[in-house]
Amino acid sequence: MGGSTLRNAVTIVGASLAGLRAAETLRRDGFEGTINLVGDEPRVPYDRPPLSKQLLSGEWEVDRISLSPPERFTSLDLDLRLGRRATGLDVSSHTLDVDGATEEYDGLLIATGARCRTLPGTDGLAGAHTLRTLDDSLAIREALRGGPRRAVVVGAGFIGAEVAATAVGYGVPVTMVEALPVPLSRVLGDTVGSVVAEVHVDNGVDLRCGVGVDEICGTDRVESVRLSNEAVVEADLVVVGIGAIPNTDWLEDSGLTVDDGVLCDKTCLAAPDVTAAGDVARWPNPRYGEVMRVEHWDNAVEQGAHAARRLMLTDEEAVPFTPVPWFWSDQYDRKVQLAGRPRPDDEVTLVDGLFEERRFAVIYGREGLLTAVFGMNRPRQVMQFKGLLERGASWSEALEFAGNQT
Repeated sequence: MGGSTLRNAVTIVGASLAGLRAAETLRRDGFEGTINLVGDEPRVPYDRPPLSKQLLSGEWEVDRISLSPPERFTSLDLDLRLGRRATGLDVSSHTLDVDGATEEYDGLLIATGARCRTLPGTDGLAGAHTLRTLDDSLAIREALRGGPRRAVVVGAGFIGAEVAATAVGYGVPVTMVEALPVPLSRVLGDTVGSVVAEVHVDNGVDLRCGVGVDEICGTDRVESVRLSNEAVVEADLVVVGIGAIPNTDWLEDSGLTVDDGVLCDKTCLAAPDVTAAGDVARWPNPRYGEVMRVEHWDNAVEQGAHAARRLMLTDEEAVPFTPVPWFWSDQYDRKVQLAGRPRPDDEVTLVDGLFEERRFAVIYGREGLLTAVFGMNRPRQVMQFKGLLERGASWSEALEFAGNQT
């Protein structure tokens, strides 16, 4: 590949999806040097979407979520250093601290992901959980199998929604608490967010919107949740899903710019010989003219590959990373998909199906351009409009395309 002689070794910090896809890309593109893959979890890289879906429900067991079979790790010829934590970085000296020991790096790719936001008073309290790791998922699954009298899910975002749906599948009564008046309204707008909310209500969830959590109550174990409107919900299981924080604490005084993630240029370069990818990376996406950090599976795959290739290219050879963000979520018997970058004040047009039937596709537009597509049980339509998004289609082109499909 072009520029492959730039370096002899690459260290990847973060042994999850973005980090593994980076390593695979380097080998696929012909890199024969050393690849060090450092991960703080003791497990081989595994897939995270099933943690709130198939693994949590019991449909899958742990052996089904590995990102690659054992023989694949052998063929990649990695120096796989699991259960090891990066604790410091100095880009001026090209040195990395791993568990306090300093080593030099040639090329460095940061893919340390993100961690869950938490609520005060939940640390060490039995029955209070967040969901980010395999161990988190197994602990919540065990709790659900134990038949709690009620589960409270804090946050009606996509992770919270999936946990709520799975808990309902276990026959557990669920209360879901959301600070916004309409779930997901900051992403999808009020109209579509309201439909998503109705799906939960249709499935028996006690949905409380426009209210926060004041306290998780209990001495040694969760007993109840006190809300900001002074209501008290009795519960012995609480799952907090209120967003994630990029894992950048170890980069203090590193010489990198850290601001809600590792700030990169449009090619994913954070500093000379340093790139970043996945949930931890923040970069200006020229397609949208904005700086973004994307916590989606597809972005980790694509950005991991792009950041790996960037380490092998000169500045003249490098190209911008310009994806159309895309993700999916499974809730009850509904598959939800979103492609693009919608805003709450975008124009929204229903292009297929009916809101009432919970089977529909809508498109979003702004300033004469198609900005996003959202679908509920409409995967074909979502992918069709995703193709239009990738081509930079105008709003009028999108409406014409929709009209031709009816």
